[in-house]
Amino acid sequence: MIAELLITFRETLEVALVVGIVLVYLVRIKQPSYKKFVWWGVSFGILASIIGAIIFTSLFGGFNGRAEQIFEGVLMFVAAGLLTSMILLMMKQGKYVAQHLEKQVSREIDEKHAFGLMALVFFAVLREGIETVIFLGAASRLEETSILGSLLGIGVALILSWLLFLGTSKLRVGLFFKVTSLILIFFAAGLFAYGIHEFQEARMVPVVIEHVWDINWLINEKSNSGTILKTLFGYNGNPSFLEVTGWSVYLISVFGIYMNIEKFSYSDKKKYNS
Repeated sequence: MIAELLITFRETLEVALVVGIVLVYLVRIKQPSYKKFVWWGVSFGILASIIGAIIFTSLFGGFNGRAEQIFEGVLMFVAAGLLTSMILLMMKQGKYVAQHLEKQVSREIDEKHAFGLMALVFFAVLREGIETVIFLGAASRLEETSILGSLLGIGVALILSWLLFLGTSKLRVGLFFKVTSLILIFFAAGLFAYGIHEFQEARMVPVVIEHVWDINWLINEKSNSGTILKTLFGYNGNPSFLEVTGWSVYLISVFGIYMNIEKFSYSDKKKYNS
């Protein structure tokens, strides 16, 4: 449930912020008549995401044996890559998102491209929707998924974004993104390691050392606590050598990039304040 909550919270909040920024900008430039195209874009984006989810689910259940292991391995790597790029891109460009969106909206309105504005919102919603489908599909391989977790994530994100745009809340969205980003980096590392595991099961990658250690006697990966650790941090009670290596290299690499972005962001903020 935790993984679904985090994923749907992040993705829904990103969509809500994009739509909110566009709507607020339209009010600011006195173009409320364009709001209906924004909502059409949202509606069609959600519909397309649902269709994508149905197709993905049908495809997901159509593999057996080695083909299923290969498909799951590829899915894990794709999900880990998308999560990583989403987190790092949001960190790098987060403070410029509003300006970039406003510029795009202004261009579409100046050129009287109402459907261009609709397409802008449509693809923003569709992108997050497809990412959500992929992430939840990958999460379902680590633990039994719960619709409650997904609904809670969506609900909390909508309430938070509504409060922020009402101006009645001093909640720091940046802090939410930073905390969830750190957790999702560990989640992506677990997906990456699990992808290696699936390729080893499919005999596409050598095992080298089957079990570097076995601590299932201490924390069994199938217990409640083990399942939580597996979901959030990619815990494996008896990992292979390549799983441990892949998990470690991934974290070291991504946190190295993460810290560099943080350092440059802090320098920019210090320069701006001075």
